[in-house]
Amino acid sequence: MAGGAVTLFVCGDVMLGRGVDQILARPGDPALREDYVRDARSYVRMAESVNGPIPAPVDPSWPWGDALRLLDAAAPDVRIVNLETAVTRDDAFAPGKAVHYRMHPANLPALAVIRPDVCVLANNHVLDFGRAGLEETLDSLARAGLRTAGAGRNAAEAWATVAVPVPTGGRVLVLALGMPSSGIPPDWAASDDLPGVAYVPDLSAGSAAAVVRRVRQVKRTGDIAVVSVHWGSNWGYRVPREQIRFAHALVDGGVDIVHGHSSHHPRPLEVYRDRLILHGCGDFVDDYEGISGYEEFRDDLRIAYLVTVAADTGRLTGLRTVPLQARRMRLEPAPDEDRAWLRATLDRISDGVSITLEPDGTLSAAPSTTPHGKGTGP
Repeated sequence: MAGGAVTLFVCGDVMLGRGVDQILARPGDPALREDYVRDARSYVRMAESVNGPIPAPVDPSWPWGDALRLLDAAAPDVRIVNLETAVTRDDAFAPGKAVHYRMHPANLPALAVIRPDVCVLANNHVLDFGRAGLEETLDSLARAGLRTAGAGRNAAEAWATVAVPVPTGGRVLVLALGMPSSGIPPDWAASDDLPGVAYVPDLSAGSAAAVVRRVRQVKRTGDIAVVSVHWGSNWGYRVPREQIRFAHALVDGGVDIVHGHSSHHPRPLEVYRDRLILHGCGDFVDDYEGISGYEEFRDDLRIAYLVTVAADTGRLTGLRTVPLQARRMRLEPAPDEDRAWLRATLDRISDGVSITLEPDGTLSAAPSTTPHGKGTGP
């Protein structure tokens, strides 16, 4: 956005591996080691059994569907996604994990088509095929011209802040990190001489202060600081009080947007000191159609978040969310009744924030004059 504002697109987990990889032009080895599914093509069949045939092989733009149109129309200054998939041909499955995600490096056009400025890798699937798989992921993304945050060949790379210049003259700074509550094993942490993720072991005040110090080392006047964090369990609306305190400490220390992800459905959003905290963005692209359980959370519904902040202060000036629905491993506009359900749900669970359904079908958020205190509820 021109003038004194910066608009960012952020979303939840982008899982281009497993079933999604199988419908693209260059599918990798479909072998899996899950308890009930041993072939990634089974997820394609499950999706087709619910919503109809998928015309594989599909174009690289297929998984994003209507999201591409809405991003072209919104023209955000910066696009940030959490890539929860190893980009590798490696077949060394990480031991002790129930689920492994990988996509073939030749299918990277399916990520590049969304034109991400930053691909966050601090999550619990980027080392699904070990450190060799992570290194191939980093190499593949670099060759495709895609910048990464939150994982690297050593701790310095994993913790490096990515700076994206914006038309206002400043930068959007992205620091990414992951926590054990999302399922990241402690031994995935990057060290001085080992590849891994930027790992934060707890939600303590000391850990928050350490993150703030990293932000302050690089933030200049006119910069917008984003901390993208993989945290929390898969299901449920409750946000632990310790997580809320951690997010508040980041904002108190100069962070402008907390971009949280890991849950399979949207969790509460919060406006604290005029800064946006997304406690969980939900999934965005995946192969989950046809998987039963937890239907009450409607994980088929996805949200594109368009966040606008003042360029000089980082203060939130607008939040527009676009509801989408996953069908045939492709994002489509959500039906009217589902947009209304999302509005009511987000309004109910988000503390001190009022959610409005706009005439164009998008949802807008603004601080509420009567906080209802349900951000930590069940």
